Formats: sequence, C-alpha cells, structure tokens
Amino acid sequence: MQPNQYRDVRLEKVQKLKDLGVDPWPRKARRTHGIAELAAAYADAEAWTNEKLEGLGLTVSVMGRILAIREMGKSVFAHLAENGEKMQGFFRMNDLSGTDWELLKLLDMGDYISVTGPLMRTKTGELSVRVKEIQFLSKALLPLPEKWHGLQDKEQRYRQRYLDLVSNSDVLKTFQTRSRIVSAVRRFMEGQGYLEVETPMMQPIPGGATARPFITHHNALDMDLYLRIAPELYLKRLIVGGFEKVFEINRSFRNEGISVRHNPEFTMMEMYEAGSDLRDMMALTEKLFETVTRDVMGSQELPWGEAVISYATPFRRLTMKDAIAEYGGIERRLLEDGDSVRALAKAAHIEDVDKKTVGTLLGDLFEHHAEKQLIQPTFITDYPIELSPLTKTLEGDDRFVDRFELFIGGMELANAYSELNDPIDQMGRFQAQMEEREAGNDEAMLLDQDFVTSLEHGLPPTGGEGIGIDRLVMLLTNSASIRDVILFPLMRPMKPIEGSDHAE
Repeated sequence: MQPNQYRDVRLEKVQKLKDLGVDPWPRKARRTHGIAELAAAYADAEAWTNEKLEGLGLTVSVMGRILAIREMGKSVFAHLAENGEKMQGFFRMNDLSGTDWELLKLLDMGDYISVTGPLMRTKTGELSVRVKEIQFLSKALLPLPEKWHGLQDKEQRYRQRYLDLVSNSDVLKTFQTRSRIVSAVRRFMEGQGYLEVETPMMQPIPGGATARPFITHHNALDMDLYLRIAPELYLKRLIVGGFEKVFEINRSFRNEGISVRHNPEFTMMEMYEAGSDLRDMMALTEKLFETVTRDVMGSQELPWGEAVISYATPFRRLTMKDAIAEYGGIERRLLEDGDSVRALAKAAHIEDVDKKTVGTLLGDLFEHHAEKQLIQPTFITDYPIELSPLTKTLEGDDRFVDRFELFIGGMELANAYSELNDPIDQMGRFQAQMEEREAGNDEAMLLDQDFVTSLEHGLPPTGGEGIGIDRLVMLLTNSASIRDVILFPLMRPMKPIEGSDHAE
C-alpha cells in the first residue's frame, strides 16, 4: 500500500477506538517503571527465573512504541521500545477484558501503548509483561520504515531523523553517547575551576576566526548582524573584565561548504584562562581527552575506521615544518628558504602560489602532505603569523606564532593560542586583515575597534582554545560523517517530483 492508503486504514481504526470510548491520544501515560530500568534490574535469567518473578508479585506499567507484533493462536506477542531498550508484551485472551481484546486487534506497528501486568519470563528466557490492561498513548497514522531493513537511505535518514532513531538502535546510541560526552566535557571544565558563560550569537562584527559569516538584519535597529563564527573576542573581553577561567559550549555558524567534516552550524567549546599559555592549554587538553574517553567510553583505545586510536597521554608534538618534512618526504632545510617553499608548493599543485606569502604556502603544504596522515593524537605547533592574527609570536622569530592545532584521525580537533594581548600589535594585524579583504579575501577578519579598546584596558597573559564537539563525537563513536553526529544537519532542499503540483 501507499502511505496514504495506510493512513486511511489507520484512520478507520482511530474511529473504532473512539467508538469504544478510547482516546487515541490521551493526556498522560500510565507508567510505573521504565523499560530500561526493568531490563537492567531483572536481566539475569538465572537469578530471575519465571518462578522468582511470579513470586515477586510485582505489577508494572510500562510504555513503548510497538516495533513488532506476532500472533500465535489466542496469544499475541509485541515488542515495545523505549529509550533504546525493548521489552516484550505477552497478551492472552484469558488475561484481557473483552474491551482490551478488541483494542489488541486495533494495534499497529509504530503505535505507542502502555501495558500493565506482572513480570514474567517466557520459555525462551525473554523478560516480558503478562498484559492485563492496555492503554493507547498515540495511534500512529503512518507506518514505520520496512520491517527488516529499517531506514537505509542516508538522505532520508538525515531528513527524517526521528524515523532514523526509531529504526536504527545504533543511531540512537550514538546520540545518547553524544549527550554523555558533552556532559563529561562540562563536568571536567567545571572541575578545573572554569565558569560556563554565554556570549552573543548575533554580533555587529563577526570575529575570532577567518571565515565567511551568515548575515541577517535587525528591523527595529535597521542594522545588519552576523551569526557568530566564533565566541573568542567576547570571551576575551570577560578575561579583561576580571574572570579568571571561562568556557562556552554552544553553536557557531560559518557560511561555507558542506562535507563529511563540515556543517555550517556546528558545536564548539572555547575556553580561556588568565595567566596561562600554550603549554598549559596542551596539558589541559590531554587531561580532558583522557578523562572523557575513560569516563564515557571506558577505554583509552578506540576504533577509528580500520585504525585504533590511543588517547593515552602524552600526545605527540611536531612543528608544522617538521610534519611537512616527515610526511611529505621533504628535506627540512628546503622549508627554510622562500624560493624552495614556492617550488614545493607548485610541485604539489597548490593554487595561486605567486599570490601567496611563504607562511600561507607552508600552511597549504602541511594540509597537502601531513594533515590526513595524523591519525594518532598530535599537537602541531609553530604556525606562520599569516594564519593566526590573534596569537602571540614566538620568542625570537616574529614570523611564527605560539599556536597549536590538535589533529586526531586525520582532522583538526582543537586550536589553541598564547593569546595576543598587545593592543598595538593587534591593531596592526587587524589592519593587515582589512587589506586582505580589500584585495578580495572575504574570509579575512573585520576590524573590531571595541575589542582593541578592551585590550587597551589590559588583558593579562592568557591561554585560549577551541575544541570541535561534533568532531570529538565523531571520533569517539567511530562515525565517518559529521552528519551522523548532528541530530538535524543542514540539507539541500528536496527537488520537486516531476508531474507533481510543485514541479516547475
């Protein structure tokens, strides 16, 4: 049958329910226990035999969605699912009133019901409820995805995530794990003395990263605003204001492409600590990853595709030039000469070599040769200044800055600085960014005069870092695409079906 035909049949059942005086969508469920609670308490079939369960004299009411129904003579078995756990309902004509037996005939896969009765264990050892009463909670008018194969089409899975969660228990577990990861990160930060704060998502000037922003308009003030690309500049203002340690876990937005590792709306944590520098951020990051993997995943060794990643500390450290030399098979001395760097970039088919600075080309060479090969946790340090307009320079070499990026599984997980707190230097770098914008780089930073003013009031030495939460969840759950760890990823509009009323 087509979906509309299923719907018509089920609407007839809705009317039959109403004729029996049953509300197909009541206001409250009858429930004494959760399915997961009972499954955990009585999982041991040897300790909790059917005789012992009957001896308890325990009557329970549980609710769940019907995922399977099968009839065997005058008995019916139905699997109910709640919060990723399943329990069987065992229905016998002799146990039910005449009305409830009629209700049983109106059940469909996908319906939500509550069943009440004593716990039992079947001959096959399955924990079940011997149903004495049935309560309809929500009559499903549309069917669930095909019984045995579930929801297979990835596009449909992302567009109808609710069906994906119902049909694929592994998907539900991934998002339950995501919640536990975020909670563990938050507990860790609070345990380190950090305070969680909230900063604006709509900003008059987008800053804190080099990226193209989303633009919106405030009608009452008649002004353009930007969805934030990073919370950095506001969090630093808080350090100026006297906060010692702050962090924020929230959404950022970048008007860029969509890929297996990029979604325009994503979750990031940024943290800043007065009196700290890059080395302190490294130690904090190692401790964070070590704690979260242990507390949430129960192991320091986790699968990633065909590899196994070890989160045991300390993590490896490499300068950007050392990583290019090692993974690109390039003599280290060639990376010290500008002409050689340009020649290497041309050999790697990097675009616009003659228009880029040597520092920018080093970043391109690193991305080309090394990034995807950094599977085990590795801190990459000593970035060219062109790539980091908000970072203090290295002592003795102002061409490079005190920055690291943490790479795991061939992708960037974290980005940290010894923050630039010299307002004069900061103004000069903003001006250089503005010149890049005038030259056509629409991802270069805008001048934020208020932020520079805040620095002129005094920002102490500060360590700061951003960690991509979605990518962290990808790694820890062994998920190949960022869409697999974002509940509702951004999708292209569906094309209208030819011949439909909406086809152009």
